[in-house]
Amino acid sequence: MDINQRKINEENRPYIIAELSANHGGDLERAKKSIESAAKSGVSAIKIQTYTPDTMTIDSQSSDFIVNKGLWKGRTLYELYSEAYTPFEWHEELFHHADKCGVTLFSTPFDESAVDLLESLNTPAYKIASFEIVDIPLIKYIAKKNKPIFMSTGMASKVEIEQAVRAVRDTSDSELLLFHCISSYPAVTKESNLNNINWLRKKFGVKVGLSDHTTNNIAALTAIGMGAVAIEKHFKLDNEECGPDSSFSLSVEQLQKLVSECNDAWTAKGNMGFNRSESEKQNMVFRRSLYFVNNLKKGQVITDADVRRIRPGYGLSPKYYDDVIGKRVRIDVQRGEPVLKEKICF
Repeated sequence: MDINQRKINEENRPYIIAELSANHGGDLERAKKSIESAAKSGVSAIKIQTYTPDTMTIDSQSSDFIVNKGLWKGRTLYELYSEAYTPFEWHEELFHHADKCGVTLFSTPFDESAVDLLESLNTPAYKIASFEIVDIPLIKYIAKKNKPIFMSTGMASKVEIEQAVRAVRDTSDSELLLFHCISSYPAVTKESNLNNINWLRKKFGVKVGLSDHTTNNIAALTAIGMGAVAIEKHFKLDNEECGPDSSFSLSVEQLQKLVSECNDAWTAKGNMGFNRSESEKQNMVFRRSLYFVNNLKKGQVITDADVRRIRPGYGLSPKYYDDVIGKRVRIDVQRGEPVLKEKICF
């Protein structure tokens, strides 16, 4: 996958997506400052969400439309989305501002009108939210735009993921990256189920990432070690409560730490193979090797009392110990000299 000439794969540093979501608090200037701060933290991209309350739901007090548990318990869906949404009229300014800050911006559209808006702004990619993975008509509409697609799989069954992936592949050649995701807000680390990353990669032959709603970096760093190439995390400008998502969002300082630690985790994976690193080569001298521990005269037979396997490593490898015992020395040797082939009559 390639977004704005940034390749997203195992050979490149993790693609870190900072999700602004509702953390603009209804303030355009706060949204722009958030983009500036996230860009300075070193993230690869910033993501917003594109919907209105009316494209998400209807204004109803019916029990079906009231959240009955969790972080937003007691609120109607319409009320929640009215507080959280990013106005359509902000989008052009936010895209221009991100470009000015030198960072990629894209969005999660929640209906076709949102896709149309994002297309008019030449969005470089799309994200399909976990809750929309069952909206096959929307997925097909997005796929027709032939842009890279990130797709979250929170709550989805194997069959539902298969159907969503098929909808993309039957519609276009859009590059697809699947996010393993636990759609809980906040999510707890012990429920991360990161082994699903391997299943998604093998089953669909795609790059895989983690959309992470935990409040620490453990799951993200572990995912990088397991081959995840992208990490998505919610962030906020500061620790002020400014929206329904702020309680599970990273501060800018925490976001900067996430970027640094994910890069370190990726670097630590290194390359497959057993070639010694430069630092290891310097420590080879501290291996065990064979050393004379007695003075011996030329021609004298070497006994097990005369040679020990000790550090440092300037002598023959310990694997030659049995070959050395019983042989004669070619020259006089002193205690503390390394055992070398040229000193022994083999």
